Amino acid sequence: MTSNVTIDRRRLLLSAAAAGATLAAPAVGLAEARRAVADPRLSALLDAFVEEMLVQSPETATSLGLDSGARAALKGRLSDASADGRVKQVAAYADRRRRLAAIDRKALTPHDATIYDTVAAAHDLTIEGGAFSYGLDYANPYVVSQQNGALSLVPEFLNSQHGIETKADADAYLSRLEAFATALDQETDRIGRDAADGVVPPDFILATALTQMSELRGQKAEATRLVGSLVERARAKGVQGDYARPAAAIVADKVFPALDRQIAALKALQPKASHDAGVWRLPKGAEYYAWALRVGTTTTLGASEIHQMGLDQGAAIDAEMDAILKGQGYSQGTVGERMGALTKDPRFLYPNTAEGRADLIAYLNGRLAAIRPYMSSLSRLGLKAPVEIRAVPKEIEAGAALGYMNFAALDGSRPAIYYVNLQDTGNWPRYTLASLTMHEAIPGHAWQGAYLAERHDEIPTIASLMGFNAFVEGWALYAEQLADEAGLYKDDPLGRLGYFQALRFRAARLVVDTGLHDKRWGREQAIDWMVGATGRSRGAITSEVDRYCASPGQACGYKVGHTEIVRLREKARAALGARFDLRDFNDAVVTTGGAPLTVLGDVIDRYIAGAKA
Repeated sequence: MTSNVTIDRRRLLLSAAAAGATLAAPAVGLAEARRAVADPRLSALLDAFVEEMLVQSPETATSLGLDSGARAALKGRLSDASADGRVKQVAAYADRRRRLAAIDRKALTPHDATIYDTVAAAHDLTIEGGAFSYGLDYANPYVVSQQNGALSLVPEFLNSQHGIETKADADAYLSRLEAFATALDQETDRIGRDAADGVVPPDFILATALTQMSELRGQKAEATRLVGSLVERARAKGVQGDYARPAAAIVADKVFPALDRQIAALKALQPKASHDAGVWRLPKGAEYYAWALRVGTTTTLGASEIHQMGLDQGAAIDAEMDAILKGQGYSQGTVGERMGALTKDPRFLYPNTAEGRADLIAYLNGRLAAIRPYMSSLSRLGLKAPVEIRAVPKEIEAGAALGYMNFAALDGSRPAIYYVNLQDTGNWPRYTLASLTMHEAIPGHAWQGAYLAERHDEIPTIASLMGFNAFVEGWALYAEQLADEAGLYKDDPLGRLGYFQALRFRAARLVVDTGLHDKRWGREQAIDWMVGATGRSRGAITSEVDRYCASPGQACGYKVGHTEIVRLREKARAALGARFDLRDFNDAVVTTGGAPLTVLGDVIDRYIAGAKA
């Protein structure tokens, strides 16, 4: 299951400087989405916002293919990771929100009002987060963890998103290598500041982060992927020059010393770290988690409501799984126990070898090809949605999510990249892989992101600069359901079981995330409960629970978003009767580009009204 979209799961949400998915704004359906912003003042303001946000987040400019021409200088920069940079970023959001408020929303068309509300919601949530002195912008309380911080983000970004076509691109890569060292030191300073305020990651998060750092630090500078990626790609493009020596010198003389300082800072925290997993122990911890849930779900649902939703929906999904299991001859034990036995069954496992990993990725590509013929029955958009499937880079796999997506560049220079964590192939029984692919690729993240890339001239560019977790992940989970409803599993009952297990897994997340951060569950309690509920391997669940500890609230967006999209679909179906067309509903959702759930409800209401007309 995905981490944050990382979709580009890294840009993920409110801050253009944070890491991972997409926000977006407009639309009440395809016809309306194809209109330009009608109000010239709003259009000009959004264009100005885009330029400001790209300057704050050069990585986003590169990720989206917007770092050329007048913005070419951005390709040699990274975001300001300093404490002062965070203050300036929150202030910039507050200033943009003030300028947006100067526009009379009541005078806007419904389409423009949707855009207005979406951008306002993103800014409001970020501004609220500025009330907390610690952490990152997307509800990550710790500046550095096993999945947050420059070490886990920058090397992968440089390798997979910083393109090398010209000498200028290669030189910009070197500039970013130097900026990587600066970012590490900026984070190290913030680690000390946060610790002085009583904000220290749990001991197990520190241990994993230090393991990742040791992985990179234990290599010779010239042998690192940081150097090899530049050298190999420059050579492949015929870029003249010796890039190996300057790149290795930067890694040896700047990156490694900065990494040593960060390692020392985290080691100094270890005697102060507790084993308590939840953010309830942090300053204003309850308030912080309430905000994190608003960010993660774009609703006002409280922790207790979300916890109970997970319990109730989990029980309903168990009933579906029980019927399939009995039909396959598995009748003894709880659903979780039976799934646990299947998880360990060697018939469904790939060898934990290079050959086994290659076979697993080949199977993923096969599942991707299998869903494409169904897309004409699910959408009228006709998107190409190219996807490349890769293993998570070895140097970050210990703390990375089990699967995630980087969206395609808007200029078509890079396809969507679907990452699967193959540190242990035992985490991926074959019957789980189809549903994962539906989520990460098509009809899930890659399809939704393809609309932004292939039709980017139909929606404001700001639609690709931010992301709403509950929309992005809710759509991807709904996409898993669409694949089942379309008939992908008609001859594959175990694949369908894998789909329900994935759905069950997301319901369990509601219980565990709120259990950790609101009900004060311990890490081991959360792992035990989730293993029992889902039957997933202990290794996979341990990675998941640690992720929830580092990014509270994010894991709640999947099932909350999915539940709301399904509710809106049934509302539309009931209202339209014979006029309801699944393709039109799906396209009405996708062509928003992404929206908070409250705004999505208004979009679907207008879609219903338009379909009735």
